[in-house]
Amino acid sequence: MIPNHPFSADEHSANASEAPPDKPEEACGVFGIYAPEEDVAKLTYFGLYALQHRGQESAGIATFDGKQVHLHKEMGLVSQVFNESILQHLVGQLAVGHTRYSTTGSSRVVNAQPAVVATRLGSLALAHNGNIVNTAELREELLRRDCNLITTTDSEMIAHAIALEINEGKDWLEGAIRAFHKCLGAFSLAIATPEGIMGARDPNGIRPLVIGTFGSNPVRYVLASETCGLDIIGAEYLRDVEPGELVWITEEGLASFHWTQKPQRKLCIFEMIYFARPDSIMEGESLYTYRLRLGRRLGEEAPVEADIVIGVPDSGIPAAIGFSQESGIPYAEGLIKNRYVGRTFIQPTQKMREAGIRMKLNPLKDVLAGKRVVIVDDSIVRGTTSRKLVKALRDAGATEVHMRISSPPVTHPCFYGIDTDSQDQLIAATKSVEEIAKQIDVDSLAYLSWEGMLKATGEDPNSFCSACFTGDYPIPVPEMVKRSKLMLEKVAVS
Repeated sequence: MIPNHPFSADEHSANASEAPPDKPEEACGVFGIYAPEEDVAKLTYFGLYALQHRGQESAGIATFDGKQVHLHKEMGLVSQVFNESILQHLVGQLAVGHTRYSTTGSSRVVNAQPAVVATRLGSLALAHNGNIVNTAELREELLRRDCNLITTTDSEMIAHAIALEINEGKDWLEGAIRAFHKCLGAFSLAIATPEGIMGARDPNGIRPLVIGTFGSNPVRYVLASETCGLDIIGAEYLRDVEPGELVWITEEGLASFHWTQKPQRKLCIFEMIYFARPDSIMEGESLYTYRLRLGRRLGEEAPVEADIVIGVPDSGIPAAIGFSQESGIPYAEGLIKNRYVGRTFIQPTQKMREAGIRMKLNPLKDVLAGKRVVIVDDSIVRGTTSRKLVKALRDAGATEVHMRISSPPVTHPCFYGIDTDSQDQLIAATKSVEEIAKQIDVDSLAYLSWEGMLKATGEDPNSFCSACFTGDYPIPVPEMVKRSKLMLEKVAVS
């Protein structure tokens, strides 16, 4: 999903004044459904609506009515891109949808998904979550074989790679599998064709993808990045698409193919800490429950004397409650979130900045005044937001501010579908915990240990990718790609 080419000067100028978010940003959410008797466009709309947290830049839906494909995609939130009239024109028996986050300079409608490519068997529409790391090599091969690439996304390259195999005589399944073997990196895919829908994950299963059932006679199937995308339409969770698996959903039902011989699960641990919705199910339980355990573990590892515990809405709240439960310090709401604020390109004036404009979070002075406060968040990336939050708490009357983070320090960039800065922009890569505490002006700062984070999963710790904390990348990253972000030496996890 991450663009592969430098953006032009005009693209940069449109976004240059906007400060980057102080959180890792997810690439996208995907959804697919095969249900000939249903309004697949509207069901896909609601599925994307539930996955909106995974990307707010653009949204799109492609439906198939026989061999005819209907496509609508635009910049904006799902509710802004679609209305009743548009959905009525997206007719068919099956659909795939996509909601996207993009890096600066790539927020253009041409890069919105699904990516639609023509083949000898009809069109295919592909929705992708993840990031391919061998894009330069793959792009060179596609251009050598006269592919007309019109976007700057690796997602379009995957679609063209499949189309090339189809056009050389292979069927949908064989063509897709041959193409997957050429793609190195992270990909969870929902692919619509005139015959059915494919769902696939890379051999490490770095990005999530689940299967749900819809209806009973006959049973129909749904694909979604998270189980919350199933819940909203009343679909029942069946199971995850396994790492290295391709599922083929047609009128005959669901068939499974393991397209790689040595899959090794490496689910992104940040999906569990932060990205996925707390009501989504992973490893047989809600992520809310896992995040509670992170907070309890944090309370064990980094106790502090204080009067109240507060969480940074929304992602820090479960861990804050867990910290409160473990420590016995009362939990309180100290920050109120404006949930109607999305990404804005209207910049506050310097006077507004100096006055401490608070578009997203506002402190409750009567809760905080005179209190020793523990504030719990899920991560610190650049430190800019943390510093502003601490200042706001002190301005509201907090006598002490202690920050606790329910993950280890983020020291390395991600190459598998998370938009993180180059390593020199990650505060924990260049500063010690004590130096970070001084920079963000807290009385104390502590992170959850790497071991504690993984132990809280209750799963094999080797089944997760935690490269952003350790620098141990499970999929080899080409030096050319690595040099663009990896500036510093590997650091040890403490």
